[in-house]
Amino acid sequence: MSESFYLSEAEVKQIWEQMCLDIKPSISEAAFGAWILSCPLIKIELIGTEESICTFSTPTAFHSINFKKNLGGNLIHVLTQILGRKVQLDFIIGTPIKKDGFSQVGQTLNPDFTQQNQQTQSNQIDFSPKPQPQKPMSFEQIKQNVFGSSSTTAAPISSPRVEDLFGETNLKNVALDRALVAAKQAGLRPDFTFETFAVSGTNEMAHAAATAVSQRPGTAYNPLFLYGGVGVGKTHLMHAIANNILKSRPETKILYCTGEDFTNEIVDDIRNKKTNRFKNKYRSVEVLLIDDIQFIAGKTTVQEEFFHTFNALIQQNSQVILTSDRPPHEINLLEARIKSRFEAGLMIDIGQPTFELRTAILLIKSRAQNIPMSNEIAKLIASKVDSARKIEGTLKLIRSAVELQNKEINENLINEILKAEKTDSSKKLKVTPQDILKVVANHYHVKQSALKGEQRIKSLVTPRHVAMYLMDSELNMPLVEIGRWFSGRDHTTVIHAKKKINHELLQNELLQRDVSALKMSLSAISQ
Repeated sequence: MSESFYLSEAEVKQIWEQMCLDIKPSISEAAFGAWILSCPLIKIELIGTEESICTFSTPTAFHSINFKKNLGGNLIHVLTQILGRKVQLDFIIGTPIKKDGFSQVGQTLNPDFTQQNQQTQSNQIDFSPKPQPQKPMSFEQIKQNVFGSSSTTAAPISSPRVEDLFGETNLKNVALDRALVAAKQAGLRPDFTFETFAVSGTNEMAHAAATAVSQRPGTAYNPLFLYGGVGVGKTHLMHAIANNILKSRPETKILYCTGEDFTNEIVDDIRNKKTNRFKNKYRSVEVLLIDDIQFIAGKTTVQEEFFHTFNALIQQNSQVILTSDRPPHEINLLEARIKSRFEAGLMIDIGQPTFELRTAILLIKSRAQNIPMSNEIAKLIASKVDSARKIEGTLKLIRSAVELQNKEINENLINEILKAEKTDSSKKLKVTPQDILKVVANHYHVKQSALKGEQRIKSLVTPRHVAMYLMDSELNMPLVEIGRWFSGRDHTTVIHAKKKINHELLQNELLQRDVSALKMSLSAISQ
Protein backbone atom coordinates (compact mmCIF):
# COMPACT_ATOMS: atom_id res chain seq x y z
CA MET A 1 0.00 0.00 0.00
CA SER A 2 1.09 3.57 -0.63
CA GLU A 3 2.39 5.43 2.40
CA SER A 4 0.10 8.20 3.65
CA PHE A 5 0.33 11.05 6.14
CA TYR A 6 -1.70 14.07 7.27
CA LEU A 7 -0.85 17.73 6.81
CA SER A 8 -0.64 19.85 9.91
CA GLU A 9 -3.59 21.96 11.01
CA ALA A 10 -1.73 25.15 10.05
CA GLU A 11 -1.09 23.83 6.54
CA VAL A 12 -4.71 22.73 6.19
CA LYS A 13 -5.86 26.22 7.18
CA GLN A 14 -3.51 27.83 4.67
CA ILE A 15 -4.78 25.56 1.91
CA TRP A 16 -8.39 26.23 2.88
CA GLU A 17 -7.74 29.97 2.81
CA GLN A 18 -6.28 29.69 -0.69
CA MET A 19 -9.20 27.48 -1.76
CA CYS A 20 -11.67 30.13 -0.56
CA LEU A 21 -9.89 32.86 -2.51
CA ASP A 22 -9.68 30.75 -5.68
CA ILE A 23 -13.24 29.44 -5.65
CA LYS A 24 -15.08 32.64 -4.76
CA PRO A 25 -14.93 34.26 -8.24
CA SER A 26 -16.54 31.20 -9.85
CA ILE A 27 -19.66 31.03 -7.66
CA SER A 28 -22.22 33.47 -6.35
CA GLU A 29 -21.72 35.23 -3.03
CA ALA A 30 -24.85 33.55 -1.67
CA ALA A 31 -23.58 30.07 -2.50
CA PHE A 32 -20.13 30.92 -1.11
CA GLY A 33 -21.52 32.07 2.20
CA ALA A 34 -24.08 29.28 2.54
CA TRP A 35 -21.89 26.36 1.52
CA ILE A 36 -18.14 27.09 1.52
CA LEU A 37 -17.83 29.10 4.72
CA SER A 38 -20.19 26.84 6.67
CA CYS A 39 -18.46 23.59 5.64
CA PRO A 40 -14.74 24.07 6.36
CA LEU A 41 -11.87 21.91 5.21
CA ILE A 42 -10.56 20.16 8.33
CA LYS A 43 -8.25 17.37 7.21
CA ILE A 44 -5.95 16.55 4.27
CA GLU A 45 -4.43 13.10 3.89
CA LEU A 46 -1.67 12.68 1.30
CA ILE A 47 -1.45 9.20 -0.20
CA GLY A 48 1.78 8.31 -1.97
CA THR A 49 2.95 10.98 -4.40
CA GLU A 50 -0.15 11.49 -6.55
CA GLU A 51 -3.34 11.21 -4.48
CA SER A 52 -5.02 13.00 -1.58
CA ILE A 53 -8.24 12.94 0.46
CA CYS A 54 -9.67 16.28 1.53
CA THR A 55 -12.22 16.07 4.36
CA PHE A 56 -14.86 18.73 5.01
CA SER A 57 -17.01 19.21 8.08
CA THR A 58 -20.75 19.50 7.40
CA PRO A 59 -23.65 19.97 9.86
CA THR A 60 -25.85 17.19 8.41
CA ALA A 61 -25.83 14.36 5.87
CA PHE A 62 -28.18 16.43 3.75
CA HIS A 63 -25.56 19.19 3.61
CA SER A 64 -22.89 16.68 2.57
CA ILE A 65 -24.94 15.28 -0.31
CA ASN A 66 -25.92 18.66 -1.73
CA PHE A 67 -22.51 20.20 -1.09
CA LYS A 68 -20.81 17.47 -3.10
CA LYS A 69 -23.46 17.46 -5.82
CA ASN A 70 -23.53 21.22 -6.38
CA LEU A 71 -19.92 22.24 -5.80
CA GLY A 72 -17.91 19.01 -5.76
CA GLY A 73 -16.52 19.40 -9.29
CA ASN A 74 -15.47 22.97 -8.64
CA LEU A 75 -13.81 22.04 -5.32
CA ILE A 76 -11.86 19.16 -6.87
CA HIS A 77 -10.64 21.43 -9.69
CA VAL A 78 -9.41 24.13 -7.31
CA LEU A 79 -7.83 21.76 -4.77
CA THR A 80 -6.11 19.78 -7.53
CA GLN A 81 -4.39 22.96 -8.70
CA ILE A 82 -3.34 23.90 -5.16
CA LEU A 83 -2.09 20.45 -4.11
CA GLY A 84 -0.73 19.34 -7.46
CA ARG A 85 -2.22 15.87 -7.09
CA LYS A 86 -5.51 14.00 -7.55
CA VAL A 87 -8.17 14.95 -5.02
CA GLN A 88 -10.93 12.86 -3.46
CA LEU A 89 -13.56 14.52 -1.30
CA ASP A 90 -14.73 13.16 2.04
CA PHE A 91 -17.14 14.51 4.66
CA ILE A 92 -17.46 14.28 8.43
CA ILE A 93 -21.03 14.87 9.53
CA GLY A 94 -22.36 16.57 12.64
CA THR A 95 -19.07 18.00 13.87
CA PRO A 96 -19.51 21.29 15.77
CA ILE A 97 -18.00 24.29 13.99
CA LYS A 98 -15.92 26.57 16.16
CA LYS A 99 -15.58 30.28 15.68
CA ASP A 100 -12.28 29.86 13.84
CA GLY A 101 -14.02 27.62 11.33
CA PHE A 102 -12.49 24.30 12.38
CA SER A 103 -14.16 21.43 14.19
CA GLN A 104 -12.93 19.52 17.19
CA VAL A 105 -12.11 16.69 14.82
CA GLY A 106 -9.47 18.88 13.24
CA GLN A 107 -7.53 18.87 16.52
CA THR A 108 -7.52 15.09 16.93
CA LEU A 109 -6.99 13.91 13.40
CA ASN A 110 -4.13 11.62 14.23
CA PRO A 111 -2.15 11.74 17.51
CA ASP A 112 1.14 11.16 15.78
CA PHE A 113 0.59 12.83 12.40
CA THR A 114 3.38 15.33 13.19
CA GLN A 115 5.81 12.47 13.68
CA GLN A 116 4.61 10.90 10.43
CA ASN A 117 5.25 14.15 8.61
CA GLN A 118 8.78 14.36 9.99
CA GLN A 119 9.49 10.81 8.88
CA THR A 120 8.20 11.34 5.33
CA GLN A 121 9.64 14.71 4.39
CA SER A 122 10.52 13.47 0.91
CA ASN A 123 6.86 12.84 0.12
CA GLN A 124 5.45 16.15 1.35
CA ILE A 125 4.22 18.89 -0.92
CA ASP A 126 6.68 21.73 -1.28
CA PHE A 127 4.89 24.82 -0.05
CA SER A 128 7.75 27.12 -1.15
CA PRO A 129 8.24 29.86 -0.37
CA LYS A 130 7.79 28.72 3.22
CA PRO A 131 5.56 31.05 5.22
CA GLN A 132 7.10 32.73 8.22
CA PRO A 133 5.96 31.25 11.57
CA GLN A 134 2.83 33.07 12.56
CA LYS A 135 -0.52 32.51 14.11
CA PRO A 136 -2.85 30.86 11.54
CA MET A 137 -5.57 33.11 10.19
CA SER A 138 -8.88 32.69 11.94
CA PHE A 139 -12.10 31.84 10.18
CA GLU A 140 -13.36 35.39 10.64
CA GLN A 141 -10.14 36.79 9.12
CA ILE A 142 -10.52 34.54 6.12
CA LYS A 143 -14.11 35.67 5.69
CA GLN A 144 -12.99 39.29 6.00
CA ASN A 145 -10.26 38.84 3.35
CA VAL A 146 -12.51 37.07 0.88
CA PHE A 147 -15.50 39.39 1.21
CA GLY A 148 -13.49 42.52 1.89
CA SER A 149 -15.53 43.26 4.97
CA SER A 150 -14.23 45.74 7.52
CA SER A 151 -16.26 44.27 10.34
CA THR A 152 -14.29 42.66 13.14
CA THR A 153 -17.23 41.70 15.30
CA ALA A 154 -19.05 39.31 13.03
CA ALA A 155 -21.17 36.66 14.70
CA PRO A 156 -19.72 33.16 14.85
CA ILE A 157 -20.46 31.01 11.84
CA SER A 158 -23.05 28.37 12.48
CA SER A 159 -25.09 25.99 10.39
CA PRO A 160 -26.88 27.91 7.60
CA ARG A 161 -30.59 28.35 7.91
CA VAL A 162 -32.86 26.24 5.71
CA GLU A 163 -34.37 29.35 4.12
CA ASP A 164 -30.84 30.57 3.27
CA LEU A 165 -29.76 27.32 1.70
CA PHE A 166 -32.93 26.50 -0.21
CA GLY A 167 -34.43 29.88 -0.96
CA GLU A 168 -35.45 30.32 -4.59
CA THR A 169 -32.75 32.90 -5.32
CA ASN A 170 -29.95 30.82 -3.79
CA LEU A 171 -31.05 27.67 -5.62
CA LYS A 172 -31.08 29.56 -8.91
CA ASN A 173 -27.63 30.96 -8.19
CA VAL A 174 -26.23 27.52 -7.39
CA ALA A 175 -27.79 26.06 -10.56
CA LEU A 176 -26.28 28.90 -12.59
CA ASP A 177 -22.88 28.31 -10.99
CA ARG A 178 -23.05 24.63 -11.87
CA ALA A 179 -24.09 25.48 -15.43
CA LEU A 180 -21.14 27.87 -15.85
CA VAL A 181 -18.70 25.28 -14.52
CA ALA A 182 -20.16 22.59 -16.79
CA ALA A 183 -20.00 24.93 -19.79
CA LYS A 184 -16.35 25.71 -19.06
CA GLN A 185 -15.50 22.02 -18.76
CA ALA A 186 -17.25 21.33 -22.09
CA GLY A 187 -15.26 24.06 -23.85
CA LEU A 188 -18.25 26.35 -24.46
CA ARG A 189 -18.16 30.13 -24.72
CA PRO A 190 -20.41 31.53 -21.96
CA ASP A 191 -21.13 34.70 -24.00
CA PHE A 192 -22.58 32.67 -26.88
CA THR A 193 -26.21 32.55 -25.76
CA PHE A 194 -29.61 33.11 -27.37
CA GLU A 195 -29.80 36.46 -25.57
CA THR A 196 -26.70 37.74 -27.40
CA PHE A 197 -27.73 36.35 -30.80
CA ALA A 198 -29.25 38.90 -33.18
CA VAL A 199 -32.07 37.53 -35.35
CA SER A 200 -33.16 38.59 -38.83
CA GLY A 201 -34.61 36.99 -41.94
CA THR A 202 -31.29 35.33 -42.86
CA ASN A 203 -31.04 33.30 -39.63
CA GLU A 204 -34.58 33.31 -38.23
CA MET A 205 -35.28 29.68 -39.07
CA ALA A 206 -31.93 28.52 -37.68
CA HIS A 207 -32.57 30.41 -34.45
CA ALA A 208 -36.05 28.89 -34.07
CA ALA A 209 -34.75 25.36 -34.68
CA ALA A 210 -31.85 25.85 -32.27
CA THR A 211 -34.21 27.09 -29.56
CA ALA A 212 -36.45 24.05 -30.05
CA VAL A 213 -33.48 21.66 -29.84
CA SER A 214 -32.25 23.30 -26.61
CA GLN A 215 -35.69 22.77 -25.05
CA ARG A 216 -36.15 19.16 -26.26
CA PRO A 217 -32.68 17.70 -26.96
CA GLY A 218 -32.74 14.30 -28.63
CA THR A 219 -36.35 14.59 -29.77
CA ALA A 220 -36.61 17.82 -31.78
CA TYR A 221 -34.65 17.83 -35.04
CA ASN A 222 -31.97 15.19 -34.56
CA PRO A 223 -29.43 15.64 -36.04
CA LEU A 224 -29.40 19.41 -36.53
CA PHE A 225 -27.10 20.44 -39.38
CA LEU A 226 -26.31 24.16 -39.73
CA TYR A 227 -24.32 25.37 -42.71
CA GLY A 228 -23.23 28.70 -44.17
CA GLY A 229 -20.24 30.92 -44.84
CA VAL A 230 -17.72 32.32 -42.40
CA GLY A 231 -19.07 34.54 -39.65
CA VAL A 232 -22.80 33.89 -40.09
CA GLY A 233 -23.33 32.64 -36.51
CA LYS A 234 -23.20 28.84 -36.80
CA THR A 235 -20.86 28.36 -33.83
CA HIS A 236 -22.74 30.95 -31.78
CA LEU A 237 -26.02 29.05 -32.22
CA MET A 238 -24.35 25.73 -31.45
CA HIS A 239 -22.92 27.03 -28.17
CA ALA A 240 -26.21 28.76 -27.34
CA ILE A 241 -28.03 25.43 -27.57
CA ALA A 242 -25.58 23.77 -25.17
CA ASN A 243 -25.57 26.70 -22.74
CA ASN A 244 -29.37 26.72 -22.65
CA ILE A 245 -29.49 22.97 -21.95
CA LEU A 246 -27.00 23.33 -19.09
CA LYS A 247 -28.98 26.23 -17.64
CA SER A 248 -31.91 23.91 -16.96
CA ARG A 249 -29.95 20.65 -16.51
CA PRO A 250 -26.33 21.34 -15.42
CA GLU A 251 -25.62 17.61 -15.07
CA THR A 252 -26.14 16.97 -18.81
CA LYS A 253 -23.07 15.35 -20.41
CA ILE A 254 -22.12 17.63 -23.29
CA LEU A 255 -19.09 17.34 -25.55
CA TYR A 256 -17.98 20.05 -27.97
CA CYS A 257 -15.12 19.76 -30.45
CA THR A 258 -14.13 20.76 -33.96
CA GLY A 259 -13.89 18.37 -36.89
CA GLU A 260 -10.12 18.75 -36.70
CA ASP A 261 -10.07 17.89 -32.96
CA PHE A 262 -12.25 14.83 -33.63
CA THR A 263 -9.91 13.67 -36.38
CA ASN A 264 -6.71 14.21 -34.38
CA GLU A 265 -8.12 12.40 -31.36
CA ILE A 266 -9.02 9.33 -33.41
CA VAL A 267 -5.59 9.25 -35.04
CA ASP A 268 -3.81 9.59 -31.67
CA ASP A 269 -5.91 6.87 -30.01
CA ILE A 270 -5.38 4.47 -32.90
CA ARG A 271 -1.63 5.11 -32.73
CA ASN A 272 -1.61 4.56 -28.96
CA LYS A 273 -4.03 1.63 -29.12
CA LYS A 274 -6.65 3.41 -26.99
CA THR A 275 -9.68 3.26 -29.28
CA ASN A 276 -11.88 2.05 -26.42
CA ARG A 277 -11.17 5.29 -24.56
CA PHE A 278 -12.32 7.25 -27.59
CA LYS A 279 -15.51 5.20 -27.95
CA ASN A 280 -16.36 5.54 -24.26
CA LYS A 281 -15.82 9.29 -24.39
CA TYR A 282 -17.88 10.07 -27.49
CA ARG A 283 -20.62 7.46 -27.23
CA SER A 284 -21.58 8.17 -23.62
CA VAL A 285 -22.56 11.82 -24.06
CA GLU A 286 -26.08 13.19 -24.17
CA VAL A 287 -25.27 16.05 -26.54
CA LEU A 288 -22.46 15.99 -29.13
CA LEU A 289 -21.48 19.18 -30.95
CA ILE A 290 -18.96 19.08 -33.80
CA ASP A 291 -17.95 22.30 -35.54
CA ASP A 292 -16.75 22.22 -39.18
CA ILE A 293 -17.65 18.58 -39.75
CA GLN A 294 -16.50 18.91 -43.38
CA PHE A 295 -12.96 18.41 -42.05
CA ILE A 296 -13.51 14.63 -41.80
CA ALA A 297 -14.12 14.32 -45.57
CA GLY A 298 -11.57 12.14 -47.36
CA LYS A 299 -10.38 10.48 -44.15
CA THR A 300 -11.62 6.89 -44.38
CA THR A 301 -10.84 5.69 -40.85
CA VAL A 302 -12.20 8.86 -39.27
CA GLN A 303 -15.44 8.63 -41.26
CA GLU A 304 -15.81 4.98 -40.27
CA GLU A 305 -15.54 5.79 -36.56
CA PHE A 306 -17.78 8.83 -36.88
CA PHE A 307 -20.44 6.75 -38.66
CA HIS A 308 -20.63 4.22 -35.82
CA THR A 309 -20.48 6.94 -33.14
CA PHE A 310 -23.28 8.85 -34.86
CA ASN A 311 -25.49 5.74 -35.08
CA ALA A 312 -24.87 4.87 -31.42
CA LEU A 313 -25.84 8.35 -30.26
CA ILE A 314 -28.99 8.54 -32.38
CA GLN A 315 -30.13 5.11 -31.14
CA GLN A 316 -29.86 6.25 -27.51
CA ASN A 317 -31.66 9.55 -28.30
CA SER A 318 -28.58 11.70 -27.73
CA GLN A 319 -28.67 15.01 -29.57
CA VAL A 320 -26.17 15.56 -32.41
CA ILE A 321 -25.49 19.09 -33.69
CA LEU A 322 -23.14 19.73 -36.60
CA THR A 323 -21.95 22.76 -38.54
CA SER A 324 -20.31 23.03 -41.93
CA ASP A 325 -19.41 25.67 -44.49
CA ARG A 326 -21.56 23.90 -47.12
CA PRO A 327 -24.46 21.43 -47.36
CA PRO A 328 -23.67 17.68 -47.18
CA HIS A 329 -24.15 17.05 -50.90
CA GLU A 330 -21.45 19.62 -51.70
CA ILE A 331 -18.83 18.13 -49.34
CA ASN A 332 -16.49 16.24 -51.63
CA LEU A 333 -15.13 12.86 -50.49
CA LEU A 334 -17.79 12.53 -47.78
CA GLU A 335 -19.20 8.99 -47.78
CA ALA A 336 -22.74 8.62 -49.13
CA ARG A 337 -23.95 6.82 -46.02
CA ILE A 338 -22.87 9.75 -43.83
CA LYS A 339 -24.48 12.27 -46.18
CA SER A 340 -27.75 10.34 -45.96
CA ARG A 341 -27.61 10.45 -42.14
CA PHE A 342 -27.15 14.23 -42.20
CA GLU A 343 -29.94 14.73 -44.71
CA ALA A 344 -32.32 12.65 -42.56
CA GLY A 345 -32.24 15.38 -39.93
CA LEU A 346 -32.93 19.09 -40.23
CA MET A 347 -30.53 21.04 -42.46
CA ILE A 348 -30.63 24.83 -42.39
CA ASP A 349 -28.73 27.30 -44.53
CA ILE A 350 -27.72 30.43 -42.60
CA GLY A 351 -27.30 33.31 -45.02
CA GLN A 352 -24.84 36.16 -44.77
CA PRO A 353 -26.01 38.83 -42.31
CA THR A 354 -27.82 41.78 -43.84
CA PHE A 355 -26.86 45.38 -43.17
CA GLU A 356 -29.52 45.65 -40.44
CA LEU A 357 -28.40 42.41 -38.81
CA ARG A 358 -24.75 43.45 -38.81
CA THR A 359 -25.80 46.71 -37.16
CA ALA A 360 -27.78 44.83 -34.50
CA ILE A 361 -24.85 42.47 -33.86
CA LEU A 362 -22.55 45.46 -33.39
CA LEU A 363 -24.86 47.10 -30.89
CA ILE A 364 -25.33 43.88 -28.91
CA LYS A 365 -21.64 43.05 -28.76
CA SER A 366 -20.55 46.62 -28.00
CA ARG A 367 -23.06 46.79 -25.14
CA ALA A 368 -21.79 43.47 -23.77
CA GLN A 369 -18.21 44.77 -23.85
CA ASN A 370 -19.12 48.19 -22.38
CA ILE A 371 -18.05 50.04 -25.54
CA PRO A 372 -20.25 53.15 -25.95
CA MET A 373 -21.53 53.25 -29.51
CA SER A 374 -24.25 55.27 -31.23
CA ASN A 375 -26.57 53.83 -33.85
CA GLU A 376 -24.92 55.95 -36.53
CA ILE A 377 -21.44 54.65 -35.72
CA ALA A 378 -22.79 51.08 -35.70
CA LYS A 379 -24.33 51.63 -39.13
CA LEU A 380 -21.06 53.05 -40.45
CA ILE A 381 -19.14 49.97 -39.30
CA ALA A 382 -21.84 47.59 -40.59
CA SER A 383 -21.57 49.18 -44.02
CA LYS A 384 -17.89 48.31 -44.17
CA VAL A 385 -17.69 44.93 -42.39
CA ASP A 386 -19.31 41.85 -43.90
CA SER A 387 -19.39 39.22 -41.13
CA ALA A 388 -19.93 38.74 -37.39
CA ARG A 389 -16.38 37.45 -37.05
CA LYS A 390 -14.93 40.64 -38.53
CA ILE A 391 -17.23 42.63 -36.27
CA GLU A 392 -15.57 41.03 -33.21
CA GLY A 393 -12.14 41.90 -34.56
CA THR A 394 -13.22 45.47 -35.28
CA LEU A 395 -14.57 45.91 -31.74
CA LYS A 396 -11.24 44.75 -30.33
CA LEU A 397 -9.44 47.39 -32.40
CA ILE A 398 -11.88 50.05 -31.21
CA ARG A 399 -11.45 49.00 -27.57
CA SER A 400 -7.65 49.14 -27.84
CA ALA A 401 -7.79 52.58 -29.47
CA VAL A 402 -10.03 53.90 -26.70
CA GLU A 403 -8.27 52.27 -23.73
CA LEU A 404 -4.63 52.47 -24.85
CA GLN A 405 -4.64 55.65 -26.96
CA ASN A 406 -7.47 57.54 -25.22
CA LYS A 407 -9.22 58.14 -28.54
CA GLU A 408 -12.84 59.09 -28.93
CA ILE A 409 -15.22 56.83 -30.86
CA ASN A 410 -16.22 58.91 -33.88
CA GLU A 411 -16.43 58.64 -37.64
CA ASN A 412 -12.77 59.56 -38.13
CA LEU A 413 -11.60 56.77 -35.80
CA ILE A 414 -13.82 54.19 -37.51
CA ASN A 415 -12.61 55.19 -40.97
CA GLU A 416 -9.02 55.01 -39.74
CA ILE A 417 -9.50 51.53 -38.29
CA LEU A 418 -11.39 50.20 -41.30
CA LYS A 419 -9.39 51.77 -44.09
CA ALA A 420 -7.87 48.39 -44.89
CA GLU A 421 -11.35 46.86 -45.05
CA LYS A 422 -12.61 49.06 -47.86
CA THR A 423 -13.77 47.20 -50.92
CA ASP A 424 -11.24 47.32 -53.73
CA SER A 425 -13.09 48.93 -56.65
CA SER A 426 -10.78 47.25 -59.13
CA LYS A 427 -11.79 43.80 -57.93
CA LYS A 428 -15.00 42.49 -59.51
CA LEU A 429 -17.35 40.40 -57.44
CA LYS A 430 -18.04 36.83 -58.51
CA VAL A 431 -21.79 36.95 -58.11
CA THR A 432 -24.78 36.56 -60.40
CA PRO A 433 -27.46 39.11 -61.35
CA GLN A 434 -29.87 37.05 -59.25
CA ASP A 435 -27.56 37.48 -56.24
CA ILE A 436 -27.65 41.25 -56.71
CA LEU A 437 -31.44 41.28 -56.99
CA LYS A 438 -31.77 39.21 -53.81
CA VAL A 439 -29.33 41.31 -51.76
CA VAL A 440 -30.81 44.63 -52.91
CA ALA A 441 -34.39 43.45 -52.28
CA ASN A 442 -33.46 42.28 -48.76
CA HIS A 443 -31.63 45.52 -47.99
CA TYR A 444 -34.49 47.77 -49.04
CA HIS A 445 -37.23 45.41 -47.80
CA VAL A 446 -38.97 45.01 -51.15
CA LYS A 447 -39.95 41.91 -53.11
CA GLN A 448 -37.72 40.78 -55.93
CA SER A 449 -40.73 40.53 -58.23
CA ALA A 450 -41.58 44.19 -57.52
CA LEU A 451 -37.94 45.21 -58.02
CA LYS A 452 -37.94 43.64 -61.49
CA GLY A 453 -41.51 44.68 -62.30
CA GLU A 454 -42.95 47.60 -64.24
CA GLN A 455 -44.26 49.66 -61.30
CA ARG A 456 -42.58 53.07 -60.94
CA ILE A 457 -43.57 53.99 -57.41
CA LYS A 458 -41.09 56.01 -55.34
CA SER A 459 -40.21 53.18 -52.92
CA LEU A 460 -38.98 51.04 -55.83
CA VAL A 461 -37.13 53.59 -57.97
CA THR A 462 -33.95 53.93 -55.86
CA PRO A 463 -33.55 50.16 -55.15
CA ARG A 464 -34.05 49.43 -58.87
CA HIS A 465 -31.50 52.04 -59.92
CA VAL A 466 -29.00 50.73 -57.35
CA ALA A 467 -29.44 47.18 -58.66
CA MET A 468 -28.82 48.36 -62.23
CA TYR A 469 -25.77 50.31 -61.07
CA LEU A 470 -24.29 47.26 -59.31
CA MET A 471 -24.90 44.98 -62.31
CA ASP A 472 -22.99 47.44 -64.47
CA SER A 473 -20.17 48.35 -62.06
CA GLU A 474 -19.58 44.95 -60.47
CA LEU A 475 -20.53 42.50 -63.23
CA ASN A 476 -19.78 44.70 -66.25
CA MET A 477 -22.95 43.44 -67.95
CA PRO A 478 -24.11 44.85 -71.32
CA LEU A 479 -26.75 47.54 -70.84
CA VAL A 480 -29.29 45.69 -72.96
CA GLU A 481 -28.90 42.55 -70.83
CA ILE A 482 -29.33 44.57 -67.64
CA GLY A 483 -32.57 45.98 -69.03
CA ARG A 484 -33.90 42.49 -69.67
CA TRP A 485 -33.66 41.68 -65.94
CA PHE A 486 -36.08 44.56 -65.27
CA SER A 487 -39.08 43.65 -67.40
CA GLY A 488 -37.23 44.33 -70.67
CA ARG A 489 -36.49 48.00 -70.04
CA ASP A 490 -34.61 49.94 -72.70
CA HIS A 491 -30.83 50.46 -72.37
CA THR A 492 -31.41 54.22 -72.09
CA THR A 493 -33.23 53.57 -68.79
CA VAL A 494 -30.15 51.75 -67.51
CA ILE A 495 -27.90 54.66 -68.60
CA HIS A 496 -30.16 57.09 -66.72
CA ALA A 497 -30.02 54.88 -63.58
CA LYS A 498 -26.20 54.75 -63.71
CA LYS A 499 -25.82 58.51 -64.08
CA LYS A 500 -28.31 59.22 -61.31
CA ILE A 501 -26.60 56.87 -58.80
CA ASN A 502 -23.10 58.10 -59.70
CA HIS A 503 -24.22 61.70 -59.17
CA GLU A 504 -25.97 61.05 -55.85
CA LEU A 505 -23.02 59.03 -54.50
CA LEU A 506 -20.97 62.25 -54.52
CA GLN A 507 -23.26 64.02 -52.07
CA ASN A 508 -25.72 61.58 -50.47
CA GLU A 509 -24.10 59.97 -47.40
CA LEU A 510 -27.04 57.62 -46.84
CA LEU A 511 -26.76 56.25 -50.37
CA GLN A 512 -22.98 55.92 -49.96
CA ARG A 513 -23.59 53.80 -46.89
CA ASP A 514 -26.25 51.70 -48.62
CA VAL A 515 -24.03 50.93 -51.61
CA SER A 516 -21.06 50.14 -49.35
CA ALA A 517 -23.22 47.79 -47.27
CA LEU A 518 -24.55 46.08 -50.40
CA LYS A 519 -21.03 45.55 -51.72
CA MET A 520 -20.01 44.05 -48.37
CA SER A 521 -22.96 41.65 -48.51
CA LEU A 522 -22.15 40.66 -52.09
CA SER A 523 -18.48 40.26 -51.22
CA ALA A 524 -19.42 37.81 -48.47
CA ILE A 525 -21.23 35.50 -50.92
CA SER A 526 -18.72 36.00 -53.73
CA GLN A 527 -16.99 32.75 -54.69
